Amino acid sequence: MRTAWILSLVVSPLLVLGSPPGSTIREGGIKIGTGRGTVPKSVNVGRGNSAVRIGEGSRLSNSTRQRSFPTTTTTTTTTTPTRFTPQSSVNNSGNNINITKLTVGMLVPYKSFGVREYTRAASSAISVLQRSTKGPRLGLFQRYDLRVKIAMQELTPSPTAILDSLCKEFLSLNVSAILYLMNYEQYGRSTASAQYFLQLAGYLGIPVIAWNADNSGLERRASQSSLQLQLAPSLEHQTAAMLSILERYKWHQFSVVTSQIAGHDDFIQAVRERISDMQDTFKFTILSAILVTEPHDLLELVNSESRVMLLYSTREEATHILTAAREYKITGENYVWVVTQSVIENLQTPSQFPVGMLGVHFDTSSESLVNEITTAIKVYAYGVEDFINDPKNANRSLNTQLSCEGVGESRWSTGDLFFKYLKNVSVETDHGKPNVEFTQDGVLKAAELKIMNLRPGVSKQLVWEEIGVWKSWEKEGLDIKDIVWPGNTHTPPQGVPEKFYLKITFLEEPPYINLAPPDPVTGKCLVDRGVHCRVAKDSDMVGMDFQSAQKNESLFQCCSGFCIDLLQKFSEEIGFTYELVRVEDGKWGTLENGKWNGLIADLVNRKTDMVMTSLMINSEREAVVDFTVPYMETGIAIIVAKRTGIISPTAFLEPFDTASWMLVGIVAIHAATVMILLFEWASPSGFDMKVNPSGAAQKLKNPSTNHRFSFCRTYWLVWAVLFQAAVHIDSPRGFTARFMTNVWALFAVVFLAIYTANLAAFMITREEFHEFSGVDDHRLAKPFSHKPMFKFGTVPWSHTDSTLAKYFKEMHSYMRAFNKSSVADGVEAVISGDLDAFIYDGTVLDYSVAQNEDCRLLTVGSWYAMTGYGLAFSRNSKYLQMFNKRLLDYRDNGDLERLRRYWMTGTCKPGREVQKSSDPLALEQFLSAFLLLMMGILLAAFLLLLEHLYFKYIRQHLAKSDDGGTCAIFSLSVGKSLTFRGAVYEAQDILRHHRCKDPICDTHLWKVKHELDMAKIRIRQLEKDLEAHGIKPTQTKYIDAVEVARPRDMSRNHVVSTEYAETFLPTEIYRIPDDDATRTEIAEMETVL
Repeated sequence: MRTAWILSLVVSPLLVLGSPPGSTIREGGIKIGTGRGTVPKSVNVGRGNSAVRIGEGSRLSNSTRQRSFPTTTTTTTTTTPTRFTPQSSVNNSGNNINITKLTVGMLVPYKSFGVREYTRAASSAISVLQRSTKGPRLGLFQRYDLRVKIAMQELTPSPTAILDSLCKEFLSLNVSAILYLMNYEQYGRSTASAQYFLQLAGYLGIPVIAWNADNSGLERRASQSSLQLQLAPSLEHQTAAMLSILERYKWHQFSVVTSQIAGHDDFIQAVRERISDMQDTFKFTILSAILVTEPHDLLELVNSESRVMLLYSTREEATHILTAAREYKITGENYVWVVTQSVIENLQTPSQFPVGMLGVHFDTSSESLVNEITTAIKVYAYGVEDFINDPKNANRSLNTQLSCEGVGESRWSTGDLFFKYLKNVSVETDHGKPNVEFTQDGVLKAAELKIMNLRPGVSKQLVWEEIGVWKSWEKEGLDIKDIVWPGNTHTPPQGVPEKFYLKITFLEEPPYINLAPPDPVTGKCLVDRGVHCRVAKDSDMVGMDFQSAQKNESLFQCCSGFCIDLLQKFSEEIGFTYELVRVEDGKWGTLENGKWNGLIADLVNRKTDMVMTSLMINSEREAVVDFTVPYMETGIAIIVAKRTGIISPTAFLEPFDTASWMLVGIVAIHAATVMILLFEWASPSGFDMKVNPSGAAQKLKNPSTNHRFSFCRTYWLVWAVLFQAAVHIDSPRGFTARFMTNVWALFAVVFLAIYTANLAAFMITREEFHEFSGVDDHRLAKPFSHKPMFKFGTVPWSHTDSTLAKYFKEMHSYMRAFNKSSVADGVEAVISGDLDAFIYDGTVLDYSVAQNEDCRLLTVGSWYAMTGYGLAFSRNSKYLQMFNKRLLDYRDNGDLERLRRYWMTGTCKPGREVQKSSDPLALEQFLSAFLLLMMGILLAAFLLLLEHLYFKYIRQHLAKSDDGGTCAIFSLSVGKSLTFRGAVYEAQDILRHHRCKDPICDTHLWKVKHELDMAKIRIRQLEKDLEAHGIKPTQTKYIDAVEVARPRDMSRNHVVSTEYAETFLPTEIYRIPDDDATRTEIAEMETVL
């Protein structure tokens, strides 16, 4: 019941096929068995049921493939074979061999007395297999009693008749395969019935070996339930043969025309797949694929450049299509129509077919069908042989055991396995042809097709004549004789339209179109300068000689660039000549007082055929002209100049933030200073303590003169270590203070390493530029909101200008004063500083940035109003589609990208990148170092002023109050300035540590001493003269240099006037009067010393 239920589900959608009255399935049968069958008494002779039994008198025990068998006999019966059971026969040796009945079904077209012809062909095929001496002998006849069940089918059977043929004629006999051979070519109901039958067989799991003349209309979707081998040439073979014709005559472009015939989508897909396979050897272009339902659908061909058409339809549909094509004048001598087998059919020629048509064809006559019976039986027999020779199939049966009465399984489980053996067979054919083999999809690998030409016959009537063959297994598989071409000519058409003329208008804009003067002598353009283009007006060319005018650069220039290379590519592939003319008013095309100007005006007024330049697509322009697909994307961008910035005066402070500097300058330095001084003060061998020889510490009132340490000296030590200055410093004496000093030195190393590493990043030269976010930046959109206002502009009457006027009225009104007539002028103004920014098309500005020698330009912000460049045509131009098609092809194969890289690439990149060139540093680039030095000089001058103020106004008051030497703890220099002893100590140190070793110094010193001694002698002589006159001089005592350097008691902190009782003369080094008023004067001598 499951089998019947599945078949009912399959048949219900196809009941609409119907069946004409009297349509039936004719039956027949061939029995190949033991030769001992008998003819029943009731015999129905004629068109009824029949059966042929072929028996053999003996059996061979050889299980291998055998090709030589004993003589067989054939008997015609009228009974329908019933279910078979194994029979026994005796071989020559007398051994019993079990023979299993094996039935294969064969469904063929109905024709009167056809059973005899089909039976004869089947019998002949099996006889050939039995008598063949080639190769190993088939062994299937030793195990199976092979029977062929023949049934005939009308042209358009009903679904019920198809079900009856399966259930009653085939399933009831347990057929292991069905040979489905049909030469009907109606591509309608017959194709649908064939499709239905094949689907039912696939659902049941029964393999089908088919030969269908209309197999191109069968469903081609891969299905797991499809168990079909196709012996007829496939649709792929036909498309390959048709494209071979196009390749032979170098026809690169064509159109595909189909009707609503079954498989029309598969035909287009097969053409595309074949083109993809051939793209490395020959490049094809499908200009259009047209599904014709009405005659006016062919208008697309009229307006295209197609001259070669591939037609797939039925013969009746082709008659209507070609009639309409003749009316549209696309069947003349310049047009070639290549048709499929479905158009040619049985070689009958309608009068509407034009002379010179080409087509592919294979024989679908009854004779050809009968011949294919032999091939089909061979494929089946070889598949059975391979199946039974495989030991894995020893327990598998080739009897389906299926029934529509609810008995058995709904699908033959062994069918899929048996189909694999059938698919892998290799059957020998005629000499010179490859064996019959199949692909994994069940399609015939090697096929041969006839190439047909529609030409006048003997009676001048057009007939299909074979002019060659196409063999799929040969590399150069096409062999063609002389052809009568369309229009009864003997030369093939070009396959492309004749060259036409186009007037193309342009407006220069690098890199899309560059202008350069031609050679003044020859008037020709160099290779890298492109082609001639006229820049003069039409009125200026009246009466001019064209050859001489080309030498005049005011009339003609040489155009090159991205658009010119693209235009030349169009010209070569489409086939046209052109004239390049510059637009007279030099404007891009905007609405001016309600009328279009520039390039768009020429198209609207039909003064030109096409505009080719960097013309941006927008909605206003699209409303009046037709654009192609964009060949490059663009938008509105901003270009600015990079300026070399001056390093900040505080750049040396920028490695650390304010908090870090405060932590180092206030906390770390002061903490280290206080701790070092504190540890030195508290150390036994430090500032205030001294270790005696016995190791006991005793309090001293004054430190040693050789050890000088104070708070300011500690600061000096801390700063010197921090900056690693090579200056004289006083180190602390105490161990703890020295350890603290080393810790501070370690901190200084780490601090300076971090500071130096970061300093380089802040001391480099910075490039400054105006960083706008885009056209909608508030500094541009609201120009009066920023002080000082930025200066920026664009090119008037351009797309950018009209867009800004529409969406940024205030901005557009402000920038009118700064607009430039060209992009080059605008970019130059930005470089020179006349403009802060220039607004224009993004790709053009990127090119300007890339070509800048100094790389001082860059585009900033995001692009605004993204759109693209396109070719512009007048409304409803017939050239639009052909250029669109080429542009899409160039985009897919990378031609547009290669042109873009060639013309747009430069030495500089539009984005922000670090400048790679090395230039000498200018003064302003490290001005902060000079500023730091200047600040140091000013600070030193201020300290000098404080020093003078101290000695003049402060020291005399401080000396009175500093009785215990407290100032010396803070600063030794201040302490020394307040005591005489300090001045003496300093003089001793100078004599001890800074004595001159040069002989010149000794000579100078001897001279001074000599003068001093002579002065003393003179003084004594004068004293004697005074005494001689009765005048007694004042008692004085002289101190020489030795006396001054004599060691004294160093325990005192104060200078007292009783050190010398005598009063010194003013001419001596020191003169100490007796009164207290001279005590301060003694201290002042410290500065002189």
